[in-house]
Amino acid sequence: MFPNLSSITKRSNTMKQLENKVAIVTGGASGIGKAIVELFVKEGAKVVIADLNEQLGCELVNTLGEGNTVFIKADASSPEDNKKTVDVALEKFGALHIAVNNAGISGDAAPVGELSIESWNKIIAVNLNSVFYGMHYQLPEIEKVGGAIINMASILGQVGFANSSGYVAAKHGVVGLTKTAAWEYATKGVRINAIGPGFISTPLVDNALDKPTLDYLASQHAMQRLGKPEEVAELTLWLATEKASFVTGSYYPVDGGYLAK
Repeated sequence: MFPNLSSITKRSNTMKQLENKVAIVTGGASGIGKAIVELFVKEGAKVVIADLNEQLGCELVNTLGEGNTVFIKADASSPEDNKKTVDVALEKFGALHIAVNNAGISGDAAPVGELSIESWNKIIAVNLNSVFYGMHYQLPEIEKVGGAIINMASILGQVGFANSSGYVAAKHGVVGLTKTAAWEYATKGVRINAIGPGFISTPLVDNALDKPTLDYLASQHAMQRLGKPEEVAELTLWLATEKASFVTGSYYPVDGGYLAK
């Protein structure tokens, strides 16, 4: 008897892209991070959600299921909390295959000569140091099983932006750190890439800015709109799968044409 090829094809087509994979998403309780968590779970992954917002994190776990997710209250700028996040992944799900270092803040807006030292240090700690701390603890575990790291940079990891020196410097640093780590681990089974979102429509952005400002930001993109968290999540998913098996050390904008100026 020959096998039923149509049924085999059907089963193959319904295979989830992250079946049997374990992922960490920092800043995973809201915005882009939440969209990534939701898509990863939809595609079969078990996900550790690391965030400072305990209420939103627990709500997301309740929605997606405790069998699929676990929340840890963690400060991405803390080395100890990054280690704890990896430990939770191992204790809860037994391995770590994927890490998305997404946590970040915009920080205070001011010219270089007026930005306080305290503000600068905080912006660098949350947006850049956190990525180093995350990879420092993630890489030894991912190397054991093979996998991918995706670091969330920004369009401002490529260009300047007035009154955002700390953020711009940090995101440029994330891109450089990503490229360096990619070279170090390319033959060790770990692919490491960075994503550069344009201005994305999240509750935090939409509620913090007035309509004229939002309209201006939209006008700076070739598509004349802000991006959606789900659009960033789709690129993140691709980079996390074997569909991107020959992709490492790269920076991928998802920016509606912002950088095409």
